[in-house]
Amino acid sequence: MSKKIIIIGAGPGGLTSGMLLAHRGFQVDIYEKDSKVGGRNSSIEAQGYKFDVGPTFLMMKFLLDEIFQETRRDINDYLEFQELTPMYKLHFKDFEMYPTTDRKDMKRQIKKHFPGEEKGFDKFMEKESVRFKRFFPCLQKDYSSLREYLKPVFIKAIPYIATTKSMMQILDNYFKSDELKICFTFQSKYLGMSPWTCPGQFIIIPYIEYEFGVYHVKGGLSEISEAMSKVVKEEKGRIHLNTPIKRVLMRGKKAIGIELEKGEKKYADKVIINADFAYAMTNLVPKGKLKKWSPQKLKGKEYSCSTFMLYLGLDKLYDEEHHAIYFSDDYKNNLREIGEKKVLSKDPSFYVRNASINDDTLAPKGHSALYVLVPVPNNQSNIDWKKEKESFRELILQKIEEKTGMKDIRKHIKYEKILTPWDWEKNNVYHGATFNLAHTISQMLYWRPRNKFEEMENTYLVGGGTHPGSGLPTIYESGRITANMISRHYKIKFFTKNLEV
Repeated sequence: MSKKIIIIGAGPGGLTSGMLLAHRGFQVDIYEKDSKVGGRNSSIEAQGYKFDVGPTFLMMKFLLDEIFQETRRDINDYLEFQELTPMYKLHFKDFEMYPTTDRKDMKRQIKKHFPGEEKGFDKFMEKESVRFKRFFPCLQKDYSSLREYLKPVFIKAIPYIATTKSMMQILDNYFKSDELKICFTFQSKYLGMSPWTCPGQFIIIPYIEYEFGVYHVKGGLSEISEAMSKVVKEEKGRIHLNTPIKRVLMRGKKAIGIELEKGEKKYADKVIINADFAYAMTNLVPKGKLKKWSPQKLKGKEYSCSTFMLYLGLDKLYDEEHHAIYFSDDYKNNLREIGEKKVLSKDPSFYVRNASINDDTLAPKGHSALYVLVPVPNNQSNIDWKKEKESFRELILQKIEEKTGMKDIRKHIKYEKILTPWDWEKNNVYHGATFNLAHTISQMLYWRPRNKFEEMENTYLVGGGTHPGSGLPTIYESGRITANMISRHYKIKFFTKNLEV
């Protein structure tokens, strides 16, 4: 009889583990509280408009290709991809950059705005390619034991990851202008952090973009979750929607299953938790079972920022870039206001996705589905969003009118949905910290909650709160790491990157 696996949550990490384990012969049941799969990688659909709830950038497409290959499938049979050129627009007070994988064009743009600094780009790509080749394999390992640090792959990487420098400090090696450095470090916001404090190892993120590109998925990135759920079902796995979990069933320190909100109990050989980590440890694990990651200790951990979201259905299609980031005039101070002062900025930075310019499936003909994300403090700030919601919305619309070509946006809004950090928290995101536990040195690798959870037997973690961390590619990798660990435990043969293990 095949081993039974229960997965709590049908987010991208849970779906990744689910499709791999179901393909390898495990009996997989995924329990999801919402009416659709994906979690923060799901969609909002209303009045003919469709929006991704959360992630909109697809990097490291090769990881997703590999995961489908490991189930003997071609991802292109499930999804339609478009590589974006340029990848996005970066808007500053006095100039704009259009980053691209075309190295000659990048050097031309740098030379135009920062004469004499274009050679730094060649140096950046050369040096950081080595860091990526050394550091990325370390992110693909599990850290259930300190012995992992004695393996050759980690020892070879030490010169490239043993740094106390921030991303901005690493960029000192390549460029002089802070604005140019921001073009290569703003990606720290994918982790909900400031480049002035984000560990320098994550400089591999901009390198990855410039080396491998950024993609759009037709229908939105939520279609990836839908495709994964299809694979789970094709492999005889089961996904139970509208089925919230009350608690994890425990026998001593061992997880033996789950209890549903409606009282029914389900038993399994292994339990995978894909719910927000801090929320799950606080609400789904019986009290008194945890020490290292107890609810009390979780209160003292560091968390990422949150986001204020505007989903706007417009009866107009603007000729604006697919992805665009608009920086505050004082970006460093803006990030301090978010992370340190925990106050709302009067001059916030914001991101706009205008995917309808390339994808006509997201809105009625001649209309567009506009996605606006504004990094804001998490709910440790005590900001009263009931009081601030409307005025902050007005500020963001004003900034859009001032900084973009959408000068008349207000009169074209036909549908609108707002999510504040309070809304994220009500949807089981601890502190509304949408990028989970902060990626500080003390909360990375061995010191991050481990894929084979150290405090509960038979329990595994996937998602942004475990290793390797936040961001779609690393969440997919967390799902693969966990699936591989469970497969090895039961001595199940499987294929990874087309090689039998």
